[in-house]
Amino acid sequence: MADETPAPAPPVAAPPPPPPPAVTKSDSPAVVEKEDPSLPSPVDVVSVSVTESVSTAIEDKKEQTPPAEPVELVPDSTDKAKKEEPPLPPPPQPVESESESPAVTEKAKEEEPPAATEKAKEEEPPAPAAATVAVLETELQQPPELPSQEVVTESKSLAAMMEKEEAGAPAPTVSTTTTTSAEEDVAVVVEEKKIPQNLGSFKEESNKVADLSDFERKALEELKRLVQEAIDAHLFTSETKSEENPDKEKKEEPKEVSIWGIPLLKDDRSDVILLKFLRARDFKVKDAFVMIKNTIRWRKEFGIDELLDEDLGDDMEKVVFMHGQDREGHPVCYNVYGEFQNRDLYQKAFSDEEKRMKFLRWRIQFLEKSIRKLDFSPDGINTIFQVSDLKNSPGPGKRELRLATKQALQLLQDNYPEFVAKQVFINVPWWYLVFYTMISPFMTQRTKSKFVFAGPAKSAETLFKYIAPEQVPIQYGGLSVDYCDCNPEFSDADPATEITVKPGTKQTVEITIYEKCVLVWEIRVVGWDVSYGAEFMPNAKDSYTVIIQKPTKMSPKDEPVVSQCFKVGELGKVMLTVDNPTSKKKKLVYRFKVKPYCD
Repeated sequence: MADETPAPAPPVAAPPPPPPPAVTKSDSPAVVEKEDPSLPSPVDVVSVSVTESVSTAIEDKKEQTPPAEPVELVPDSTDKAKKEEPPLPPPPQPVESESESPAVTEKAKEEEPPAATEKAKEEEPPAPAAATVAVLETELQQPPELPSQEVVTESKSLAAMMEKEEAGAPAPTVSTTTTTSAEEDVAVVVEEKKIPQNLGSFKEESNKVADLSDFERKALEELKRLVQEAIDAHLFTSETKSEENPDKEKKEEPKEVSIWGIPLLKDDRSDVILLKFLRARDFKVKDAFVMIKNTIRWRKEFGIDELLDEDLGDDMEKVVFMHGQDREGHPVCYNVYGEFQNRDLYQKAFSDEEKRMKFLRWRIQFLEKSIRKLDFSPDGINTIFQVSDLKNSPGPGKRELRLATKQALQLLQDNYPEFVAKQVFINVPWWYLVFYTMISPFMTQRTKSKFVFAGPAKSAETLFKYIAPEQVPIQYGGLSVDYCDCNPEFSDADPATEITVKPGTKQTVEITIYEKCVLVWEIRVVGWDVSYGAEFMPNAKDSYTVIIQKPTKMSPKDEPVVSQCFKVGELGKVMLTVDNPTSKKKKLVYRFKVKPYCD
């Protein structure tokens, strides 16, 4: 993180102050230039700005279309209103929906469009003139767009839940890099009105005793008392011992009881463990105590301590793996069900009861090792962010997979309470929505509030809400490579910037260079289907623009990430341009690094 009071640069090397954001008018939509606040400059030798303009393909179409339509519409609408309905009261115009009296409506009706613009300026004196014009153009020409849905709305309950998760998600960093035009502001206002806020979205509670309510604090103290009595009476250990010599057992000192390597009654970490069981049972002390007792018994029967040292192979390492962390610091676990399309792997995991049990033991072993890496201090991260990729999933028709899944879910629900920070399902097929709709009534509201669903088109965008792009694996739209791959220039610690490229627009990332250096960058557009080009424009008047990469149409089959570098020997700016001529918005992700110049 940059210091709050950075040391001033020497006068010679200090860059000129960046120009303020400006809105320029042209025959095409407004071009907005602004500084990119989400990606601080690595050093004082560069600055970054993002420019949005109309797509080249759209401009070409507009040049071929004769601009005769606006001239015909204005006089026809005014004459028709005056001649056809003179005795009737003037109908309310759809644009002037905020007028408060018939007099205002009639006045707007008699005046020409320029007068309407002047009236709008008088009603909103604090707003800048350029912004006022943009708002009026948006109201007159573009109907408000309905917010897009993440998945198919097969049922009302599922659709409502998805809308809640969409609204309750933490604001992504892309909001700081998108255009500041008034058209976008209007679209955001409309979307906020359409999507209800999710007041029930799950948020992790504090594990500090001082932050608990009186009721919760009393429940914790009562549970600690019951656990202490059980330890003193050997209730957690006597069930596995023979009762041939009960007198000898009574003379033994109570043994310390631990779960996940944490003693149940020792320090503040113990309180975190007990609070997990209490929250799983809605702070019903007796139910939480029974759950603890059953969990301890199951761990002995399942042989958890021995399981940690077993060698169960690495055949499933692509099915379940840990990679990176989310924006709040939770480790992220990816569950890739599509790997079971491999028939040999499927048979090896689920063909009979013995193999299903081995897979279950492998999955529990993986979870136990992951849990032991968590921080159980009151301020620590002690939950895991789960991502379930349902692309090419075998589906509910596979009986063996269905049985194994049911068995695993039951064990996790009964013996691993409150270890899921958020459960995000991506690449969700239609059949899973139907399946979820059937089982949803049997889930608690607390469990359902952790779920987020996204179809294939929204998967990367949904992940970016919770996980920074540099932490998301490449196969899911991010920039993070497998830890075993060679990537000398960038790591997960190097931050990336997200930009939403709207349909029919062109985004240009300008990196201004103030000193000689070597500029290295990575850039990708999720799903591509856009044109990408890069060039260097020197400041000197007699210099020529250097084409680093001529504009090239990038298809979804091309390399997901483009890595490039350029040796800057004179002052100027590197311009990365993404042209989106399609009717769909695209997610642009990039990052760069400045290296010393060498001859």
